[in-house]
Amino acid sequence: MVFINSEGKFNDNSYLIDGMIYRLPGQLSLYIVENKGMRMMIDAGEELAARKIVKKLKDYGLYPIHKILLTHSHFDHVQAIGKLKKLMKESAIEVLASERAIDNLKYPEKMNEYFGYSVDPIENVIPLKEGDIIDLNGLKLEVLNFFGHTQDSIAIFDKKNRNIFVGDAIVDKVDHDTIMPEFVPPDFNESEYLKTLKKLRNMKDELNSISLSHFGVWKDEDFNNIVDNTEDFHLDVKESIIKWYNENLSLDYIALKYHEKFIPESKIHTKENIHGLQLEIEWFVDGLKAMGVIK
Repeated sequence: MVFINSEGKFNDNSYLIDGMIYRLPGQLSLYIVENKGMRMMIDAGEELAARKIVKKLKDYGLYPIHKILLTHSHFDHVQAIGKLKKLMKESAIEVLASERAIDNLKYPEKMNEYFGYSVDPIENVIPLKEGDIIDLNGLKLEVLNFFGHTQDSIAIFDKKNRNIFVGDAIVDKVDHDTIMPEFVPPDFNESEYLKTLKKLRNMKDELNSISLSHFGVWKDEDFNNIVDNTEDFHLDVKESIIKWYNENLSLDYIALKYHEKFIPESKIHTKENIHGLQLEIEWFVDGLKAMGVIK
């Protein structure tokens, strides 16, 4: 089993740095793909961490960045764009995202209202669609629509290194003992999500690693486990939360049940510190309400 959660280079062209979301380590991966002096960062993180991100880029010899690709329009992936561009003003950074993300980035009010975060409008974003190729001085990266978690999520397929960067499109697996589903509102779509999982399974022979935003790179047996078992995990979590919600509306009750069944050994979400898990459970309940399966 191979799980890469340490900062630094993990294949011929790719690096992991910790985005320090909520000022916590090991919660948000930012990736840099570099080839022959051209560098693209995948996602931007929170504004609060922007200076630390720039310092890490300098420490690893990855400064400045030339492109920033946003996997989707949720706040934790986009908020730092403006600050990062100011801190790296000597580089004319191009921002890229799905063509479906353009309006969400330019008009962030809906996302701001739901998540309670302030994200400034992001304009002049280069729109991407399925099949587009990002060429980093000869390293060709393919854009894939990975809708479901959001309807503007994209993945980046690095054929040379047999790796795929998926943002939050598949699952959140922070470590071997902490795993979370992806049915988070405001626009989760289960049918599109299941299509994305199938799309990933169909690519399995071309890959040996998957890079998750939350958190790290999973290879070999761990990679196979994510590809093969995420759909069953999603359906199990969905049915379990529906059952627990119908038993007891308390988020504390549902969080404890989730902990007991799915992540009993988690060092991130412990029974003694269940508050963070309760917040995520609230998102999952809201997601199920948006799907119309609970009221």
